[in-house]
Amino acid sequence: MSMDHRITHEQPLILGSQSPRRLDLLRQCGLPVEVVKVEIDETLLPGERPDAMATRLSRQKGAAVLYNLKQAERNTRGRWVLCADTIVHMAGELLGKPRDERDGARMIRLLSGRTHQVTTGFVLHGPDAFDAPAYAETTSVTFRAIREDEVQRYVRTGEGADKAGGYAAQGLAGAFIEKIDGSYANVVGLPIHRVIELLLRLGAIESYPLES
Repeated sequence: MSMDHRITHEQPLILGSQSPRRLDLLRQCGLPVEVVKVEIDETLLPGERPDAMATRLSRQKGAAVLYNLKQAERNTRGRWVLCADTIVHMAGELLGKPRDERDGARMIRLLSGRTHQVTTGFVLHGPDAFDAPAYAETTSVTFRAIREDEVQRYVRTGEGADKAGGYAAQGLAGAFIEKIDGSYANVVGLPIHRVIELLLRLGAIESYPLES
């Protein structure tokens, strides 16, 4: 791929996400990133599987970012766009962002002493590709038994209020996690190993780590 189509500090990767955790994961890997916030309808479709929902929402976010950039008359030549969505689910129930503290407490009790799954879907749009393929990664997470007083104190911190499943693995809830089977970064919000592999394969970056 031409140097004009690679991710550089002059042409950073566009991240279509409001998640500071995804931004942190990408920056920790040395990638220059520009954030474009986007909001979409995240309603579950009847009978939809978690992986299908995660990839569908990531596609919709990507389409919305590209549309917004076009409306703003932004020149996207040579730019790469990454969008993702994370779903927490267990035994067929999807756990989105808690409606309130009571709902957050319900989620933590549900996860206590059990294994649940975290699925992140992501899509990477290349400079000339609108209909880009989407990918999904699933990680299994086992919580230790959580006492009711811990549930109440955790919910009052507000840490999980804006997070799927009502908790943050990289925060205080890390002490609830007994075992993880799969990518920890995926639980945080992005399977960074797969993203880097894809960027290398598609020629968005020439090598890893990037040279400064």
